[in-house]
Amino acid sequence: MAQIEIVRADITTLDVDAVVNAANNRMRGGGGVDGAIHRAGGPEILEDCIKRFPDGLATGDAGWTTGGKMPSTWVIHAVGPNYSAGQTDRSLLASCYRRSLEVADELGVKSIAFPIISAGVYGWPVEDAAAAALETTSAQETDVEKIVFAAFSDDMVNVLRSEAEKLGLTVE
Repeated sequence: MAQIEIVRADITTLDVDAVVNAANNRMRGGGGVDGAIHRAGGPEILEDCIKRFPDGLATGDAGWTTGGKMPSTWVIHAVGPNYSAGQTDRSLLASCYRRSLEVADELGVKSIAFPIISAGVYGWPVEDAAAAALETTSAQETDVEKIVFAAFSDDMVNVLRSEAEKLGLTVE
């Protein structure tokens, strides 16, 4: 099982092999984590998205692009469900994490950083989004050695730590 870490950090600054982007279906950039990753990585990420995903990606799926100017080599874009728009199927949220780790394995990634997908503007209840993230990644067979959950606030760090404790997970 991969080592799980919870940190308060800007995901775009982390020195990991891949960062996961909470992307939208269009794969053309957006707000929140998506916007931050596109700004930090530069135009190479958008160019790669256009080339690799001309029709976008389905909700629950994931695909990769360059990391551009970020410390990470790769960005793994995962399209989370929009809870606020009625996409409340939790299996789609879990699929984002599962597919991200599958893509990471295809790329040979040993360290990966995740945001809490769909918990921002997409309105997924924060505690459940954190639980889904931790449940799915801790249960997934993967060659990834280190999984980092990057929280942008102390409140999210506390939610993640609380959910990890409920699940009996050892985190750093």
